[in-house]
Amino acid sequence: MINTMTRIFHSSSALALLVLLTGYQTANAQLPAADADRLAMIELGKQHTTAEALYAYLKTQTNSGAALTYDTLPDWSGIYSVGFTAAGLPFDYTQGATDLPSAKLLPEYYEKMVARIEARNKGIEFDPLGKCEPPGAPRGISEPFLREYAVTPNQTWLMNEVAAENRRIYTDGREHLPAEDRFATFDGDSIGFWSNGALVIHTNQLREGMYQRGQPDYSAQIELVEIMRKTDDNTLVSQVWAYDPVTLTEAWYTVKTYNKLTDPEKLLRVHYWYCFDNQNNDVQEQDDGSTQFTDFEFDN
Repeated sequence: MINTMTRIFHSSSALALLVLLTGYQTANAQLPAADADRLAMIELGKQHTTAEALYAYLKTQTNSGAALTYDTLPDWSGIYSVGFTAAGLPFDYTQGATDLPSAKLLPEYYEKMVARIEARNKGIEFDPLGKCEPPGAPRGISEPFLREYAVTPNQTWLMNEVAAENRRIYTDGREHLPAEDRFATFDGDSIGFWSNGALVIHTNQLREGMYQRGQPDYSAQIELVEIMRKTDDNTLVSQVWAYDPVTLTEAWYTVKTYNKLTDPEKLLRVHYWYCFDNQNNDVQEQDDGSTQFTDFEFDN
């Protein structure tokens, strides 16, 4: 039997870095390659009940990868911006139904999401980013602003312009913090390893939030598995599985693409992001769920 994970990290597909699972290819041979790969990755997520289990499986199948040295660092330099789906949406949506995400939600959270969408369609909406909160993870994965990456042998930094956010992925062999020392943060605790140019990440210890405006909530029990790699000189692709026993009935799988921006005159900058540069940037949520600027006044 072919070692599935050996094939996974040698796959050349831009939309799926994992190849089809054993026995899956024959059953779905009639599907286009991208669709078949996507369904295979959804199935892979369903085969593991937790993010920890999926990450452990990937780690075992790849023998934890090979440690990077300064001579073997992948080149992720440059400034990138997230690519959107054909409908301009940040997370994967159900085929033919661009108003609802493809997440398999528990009834309470499905109803809450529908109510949020209905309110938004009436102009009633509040976004925690308006209070200068960082997007955190997983929301930051889809924020449409500038981002940079810094790769070293022991850590990789995923830097997002929004709220000057920086996710540190520890690739020096350490495990997550002991249970008694854990506490939730916007970006959680991330560990990972490299295999054939792909960075495999497990993130836990996250705070509750929402995936994006008009999208579902996730709880503080959410955990992520991500596989990131550069597919060509100007493209980074990230495969993401979100596990959340509080809100989801199964792992939510999505693929995000990040495009390197052309900057021949070196004019692009990732600036420090501070929301409260003036009082009109401070917003408050109203009783009806709408948004109001604090002490907002029009003047000359």
